[in-house]
Amino acid sequence: MDITVTSWSESAAFPLLTALTLVPLAAMIAIIFSRTAKIALGFGFAGASLTLLLSIYLLTVFDSATPGIHLVEQVHFAGLSYRVGVDGTNVLFIPLTAVLTLLALIYTLITRHVTDRLFIACLLGYETVLIGAFAALNVMQFWLWCVLELIPVALLTIHAGTGQNRRWVVVQLLQYWVSGLLMTLAGFLLLAFGLIDAEHALTFDWLTLKQNNAYLHDEVLIFVLLFFGFAVRMPLFPFHGWLPVLAEQGTVASAVIYLVGLKLGIYAVIRFILPMVPGVAEQWAGFVVTLGLISIFYGALLALMQINIRRLLAFAVISQTGMLVIGTFCFNENGLEGSLLLSVAYGLAMAGMLFSVGLIYERCRTAYLPRLGGLFDTNGTLALLFLISALSTMVMPGTPGFDAAHLLVEGIIEEDGWLLAIAILVGNVMSAGFLLWAFQRVFMANPKRARQPYNCAHHPVWKERFITVMICLLLIGTGFYTTPWLNFIDQDAAAIGKQFPMHGAQSPVDDKEVQAPRIPAVGDTSTKDGQHE
Repeated sequence: MDITVTSWSESAAFPLLTALTLVPLAAMIAIIFSRTAKIALGFGFAGASLTLLLSIYLLTVFDSATPGIHLVEQVHFAGLSYRVGVDGTNVLFIPLTAVLTLLALIYTLITRHVTDRLFIACLLGYETVLIGAFAALNVMQFWLWCVLELIPVALLTIHAGTGQNRRWVVVQLLQYWVSGLLMTLAGFLLLAFGLIDAEHALTFDWLTLKQNNAYLHDEVLIFVLLFFGFAVRMPLFPFHGWLPVLAEQGTVASAVIYLVGLKLGIYAVIRFILPMVPGVAEQWAGFVVTLGLISIFYGALLALMQINIRRLLAFAVISQTGMLVIGTFCFNENGLEGSLLLSVAYGLAMAGMLFSVGLIYERCRTAYLPRLGGLFDTNGTLALLFLISALSTMVMPGTPGFDAAHLLVEGIIEEDGWLLAIAILVGNVMSAGFLLWAFQRVFMANPKRARQPYNCAHHPVWKERFITVMICLLLIGTGFYTTPWLNFIDQDAAAIGKQFPMHGAQSPVDDKEVQAPRIPAVGDTSTKDGQHE
């Protein structure tokens, strides 16, 4: 299937995606070489604000009515290629990254890291990495951005984490991530080298690989390597072990941006697996859905058992990941739209809860639920932020998660039937249970110990209220009017779904004939050619 490719010069006044990557990078360099913390903070806010404005400009010039890759920029030099572009699968993640980076900097003003230049520089560096990864249209370019992501995460954890075993946490993180990166690298190399013949030269360009994927060899091995590599990144059960320890002993400000990074795994599946090896993805769908179901209930049950609220939220993310993966492997428009929009909604909602929990930690110096309680009267703003964010995670009406989950469940019913949809809804009810119970224990229950007097000078209320208002407005505003956001996604989600004609569509051969089996036979070249015409 041909892909429409639109150059940046047809829509924007300048290479927008490169600018979105370079602005936070330039701010990070300026912060490193700045002389005082005040100047460093100024550079940080200038870079984050300009990046946010550029991301809003990105949404205004993006042509949502035309499926394909837009705002494409490409440079070829000395045998290397640089290509970036956006479509419905990644265009919303870039503004989300920009919004959360700016809010993380505002959150930093309330914490002890306000004078920490390395901390601020790492936040801007992390933003650079995420925007670069989401925009990359070269598989090695994407992989290199994922490797660079290790640097700010490790530095922020060691330098600004709150736990006592931060170096051990980084070692655990490296064990998981390096394994995932090596599997991803092997999959990308097989993908590129598998096309080398008399007619095809070695290339890592995503568009070229996609258009020639009918000539691939070792498709099953490519799928296994890429999927398990991305599963570490999501994280999906049983590759999730690094996330709870990182959430417990890391820093909240970096974790907020990191929530967007977690969605990089879901995005990578949609970008690099479904278009490249659709036949194998169909064959392995049952296995992937099983892992997704285990993640949903495992994450929810473990969240109910936690006494540290940061670990509770980490297991909530694992449970959410299972739902997103199942929606992605529905192979139809509704499932893909729901997964993409729900990824954005979950990222924003979990950021709100993390901000609330982080500010509670700054005041009480603990994240243990038995030591908290009765904070609603003195911390009403933070209670509201946690509650609205939790309701969005529960996909309540009036939040963006509601329409997204509705689409996802429709896609699951269309593909796998009511039984799986009911199982997912039960998992969502469990999610509502542990989040509301956490809210009750933190804000409503009787306090377990005497609280220190509240000091408004040490905890500036206006900054907390600004973060609360911004996140709640985004959640409620997009919740009541999701149509513009769905318009960014639906064309490209439909285009991906058309690669799987047996899913949610009547067989084109003959309406009276029995529909073909869902899983194509191994070596059936007619099926493969039909999928990639």
